[in-house]
Amino acid sequence: MSLISIVVPCYNEEESLPLFYQAILEMKSSLPEVDFEFIFVNDGSKDNTLKIMRSLAQQDANVHYVSFSRNFGKEAALLAGLAHAQGDYVAVMDADLQDPPALLPEMYETLQTKMYDCVATRRVTRAGEPPIRSFFARMFYKLINKISKTEIVDGARDFRLMTRQMVNAILSVQEYNRFSKGIFGWVGFRTKWLEYKNIERAAGQTKWSFWKLFVYSLDGITAFSTVPLSVAAVMGMLFCFLAFAMLIFVFVRALIWGDPVGGWPSLVCIILFVGGIQLFCTGILGQYLSKTYLEVKRRPQYIIQETEKDYLDKTE
Repeated sequence: MSLISIVVPCYNEEESLPLFYQAILEMKSSLPEVDFEFIFVNDGSKDNTLKIMRSLAQQDANVHYVSFSRNFGKEAALLAGLAHAQGDYVAVMDADLQDPPALLPEMYETLQTKMYDCVATRRVTRAGEPPIRSFFARMFYKLINKISKTEIVDGARDFRLMTRQMVNAILSVQEYNRFSKGIFGWVGFRTKWLEYKNIERAAGQTKWSFWKLFVYSLDGITAFSTVPLSVAAVMGMLFCFLAFAMLIFVFVRALIWGDPVGGWPSLVCIILFVGGIQLFCTGILGQYLSKTYLEVKRRPQYIIQETEKDYLDKTE
């Protein structure tokens, strides 16, 4: 009998977690030949998320959890969940039920054909999202696919079901600055995409603000493309060429018309513009340098404070 591990990163999901657990139990009847295990990852929640995980672990031996010492971010939670999953197949899902559990039977049956190593999902609509967020999300996917050799599908969700071989490949990528959507594509393997319409959260509030999504997109760009570095170099050469051309123009004009160079306001504007470009290019270099700095320190991606084994041993 096959075992499917369901990895669920959680941050302040006390309202959604019981609903998610019940939804998976209802879905299990569609796959009687499969066993399930839950791998909940508490990413430093400040509500009763950990308390609910403890309760579920007490009543169901198939529920396992990992609780961090603080909030390390969703990427760290995904990594921890994959590292603790024991299943022949591993599913990554969100607790808010925006990833419909009803798709799991179809995903499992697809992998049984041996034609694919992963079945992933993508949203074909962004109904319910603020228009400005949807616009920038589409622009991000267009940009990253133009400047990166790793394909990242527009609307791709983390929700996917993977074979053990693919999960092991993902775990072998031990970089500190992780961008899972890119890593899923970088490791390769045959992937089938399932499309579905956007689903609203079952409960609770989204933890992703516009600013957090913007920073996350920068992480993705710096993790899977060095094109911005080339852009900085090209802009430097372009401005050197423009400066040389303007020098010749001013020299020739002075020789022919004897017109002294004037206009300090325009000069100030040019200086500010060029200074801005220099700071922009320096910022690009700083982004890559900061990522390198974090990598070479070799800090762990997360620190575990408690697991269900620790809790159950204390209560016995």
